[in-house]
Amino acid sequence: MNNKQLLKNVSGLFTGLVLAMSAHAADLTGAGATFPYPIYSKWAEAYKAATGIGLNYQSIGSGGGIRQIKAKTVDFGASDMPLKPEELEKEGLIQFPAIIGGVVPVFNLDGIAPGQLKLTSDVIAGIHLGKITKWNAAEIASINPGVNLPAMNITVVHRADGSGTTFLWTDFLSKTNAEFKNTVGAGSAVKWPTGVGGKGNEGVAANVQRVKGSFGYIEYAYAKKNKIAYAQLKNQDGEFVLPDDETFKAAASGADWAGTPGMGVVLTNQSGKNSWPATGASFIMMHKSQADGLTGRAVLKFFDWAYKNGSTMASELDYVPLPPATVKLIQDSWKANLKDATSGKAIW
Repeated sequence: MNNKQLLKNVSGLFTGLVLAMSAHAADLTGAGATFPYPIYSKWAEAYKAATGIGLNYQSIGSGGGIRQIKAKTVDFGASDMPLKPEELEKEGLIQFPAIIGGVVPVFNLDGIAPGQLKLTSDVIAGIHLGKITKWNAAEIASINPGVNLPAMNITVVHRADGSGTTFLWTDFLSKTNAEFKNTVGAGSAVKWPTGVGGKGNEGVAANVQRVKGSFGYIEYAYAKKNKIAYAQLKNQDGEFVLPDDETFKAAASGADWAGTPGMGVVLTNQSGKNSWPATGASFIMMHKSQADGLTGRAVLKFFDWAYKNGSTMASELDYVPLPPATVKLIQDSWKANLKDATSGKAIW
């Protein structure tokens, strides 16, 4: 073999290796919560533009994300319902928060503007339990003087899939209404007494848009994006507040990430006159022992980039980025817990 042919072969091998590495680096996969999908999608687009590395995130609901990461079919799972420490230990998983947002009550009524309607947890519980069935019911009218409420049936829309958004919503209602707690309870999948189901935040949003007189719950970014009317909520301090990044931030201000096992902080029904009562974090789950350390590190590099560069994008969608002190706690947990399965070395 002459030098020219050898050089050509080496060049071909090198090109193939680069292409293989590029394909490998671009093949980041995640699945789970629909709650953070708008911001993950925006981050992924910006990250690919900056680095050339893509992210395929399946917005299938928290239940699906938990199943897929347990089955090791994705590089990371996402859930708005944090897993308990014993389950993390059993499955060999680590979890950490990625972003904070809020679940909002939404409705489809002519002539009532976003933020004009006021609701309490007792009224919402009554709607979900099938006890308040008309929009002009006394329970709603009494807290909305001057609002022209129609004598129209309320069509309840809820999630049909395992959902972290449902967990946050039902956790808030269970903490504030005893009958709801005893009848429905808190969970990512509950037995709803009434209503029709929609798959994902997308499905609930679409059903509420389609049906006059409907009522549902979705992550705030979906309400804004789809121009769906949302209501004020009465919080623990007795104040009616509007959903936005400031009221979400107020609810998250006292979060004890370091002192909560698995960082599984639940932010519903927090005290504070400006706190949005249905606030929640969305979590990422990864296996502590990474079969492919390079891929695991690539996932961490994506979230590291998002923490450092994604705050403005998050705020534009009314999510709340995590503060630097919390990010440091998260990255310390990466260093301590995430290892390459082959070498045993930390991947971060």
